[in-house]
Amino acid sequence: MEARRRGDAVTRGCRRSAAVDQHSAAVPRAARRSERRRRLQRARKLGLENRIFFVSRVDPYGFERPADFDYAAYEEFFSTYLVILTKRAIKWSRLVKGGGAVRRSATVKRYVRKGIPLEHRARVWMAVSGAQAQMDQNPGYYHRLLQGERSSCLEEAIRTDLNRTFPDNVRFRKTAEPCLQKTLYNVLLAYGMHNQGVGYCQGMNFIAGYLILITKNEEESFWLLDALVGRILPDYYSPAMLGLKTDQEVLAELVRLKMPAVAALMEGHGVLWTLVVSRWFICLFVDILPVETVLRIWDCLFNEGSKILFRVALTLIKQHQTFILEATSVPDICDRFKQITRGSFVTECHTFMQKIFSEPGSLSMTTITRLRESHRAALLAQG
Repeated sequence: MEARRRGDAVTRGCRRSAAVDQHSAAVPRAARRSERRRRLQRARKLGLENRIFFVSRVDPYGFERPADFDYAAYEEFFSTYLVILTKRAIKWSRLVKGGGAVRRSATVKRYVRKGIPLEHRARVWMAVSGAQAQMDQNPGYYHRLLQGERSSCLEEAIRTDLNRTFPDNVRFRKTAEPCLQKTLYNVLLAYGMHNQGVGYCQGMNFIAGYLILITKNEEESFWLLDALVGRILPDYYSPAMLGLKTDQEVLAELVRLKMPAVAALMEGHGVLWTLVVSRWFICLFVDILPVETVLRIWDCLFNEGSKILFRVALTLIKQHQTFILEATSVPDICDRFKQITRGSFVTECHTFMQKIFSEPGSLSMTTITRLRESHRAALLAQG
């Protein structure tokens, strides 16, 4: 089996810093300090203070903060977000109390959209994605894959990307104990042997890396990767990448329907959508949006499916429509699409997630399926 590299090269080191908005800048420092003290006291009662207020050089997931990281702005945001985290933690603890299975329901959907606490995230992802059921139905399968016959081409392709995977994360460095590179290698190798029609595709390393950071479990990461690549995003990572190409065309069609001026700008300059959004889709916004925002998106992705990716993309574009329309050249358009993934709008993950369910307007799975069918047929006709 030949291991393939598909998709654009993925850049790293994109841990985004937030900027203080005009409103918060206008609030007197003394008042902000008083408010932070009040929230810190509340957090201490629940044992949550270390999550937020003592911002270290390395974030809770192991990523080093960049040299230009705005600690003051970050604390400003998280001092507010802490209240939300606290409320959600209490509600989720009640929901999962007793250790019973988490099943898809209107209540779970509402809870997921408002964010899954880190301590429950792996369990909920496994349940709502169907990964837990697959793992339970196939005991020992993951370990048999690792013990079976291997492909040297597959192994070489994975090894080549290990050092390129999150160089800014201390847990993936060779000096780390334990070093997550070995775990990542095992998950990608097992998946390549499991799904030989896909093998290994560049971009899967970043997705698997996030799964490992959240689950802290090789086998669970493998089955979650299978849920994404095999069921939620079929044909995204296959040799022809037909699923990815189709969804880029669907996004272009949705922009034409909802933001015709942006579509006209792209068409007027001859800019293909794949040039500006392919990494959004193939990396599921990893290394594009801030870590916590990506995880909030993935909460919904595992529960509601791939239409969430369209909601995120449309929200980013609509929120910055005026800014994008000021572009005067192809390089300018590409640069502006990079800039809209930075700043306080995407860092403030809770508000951002609220926006993705309101800004794009109605977006049914029926509409997406219809558009997918027509654009897939057109791509196949092109050969």
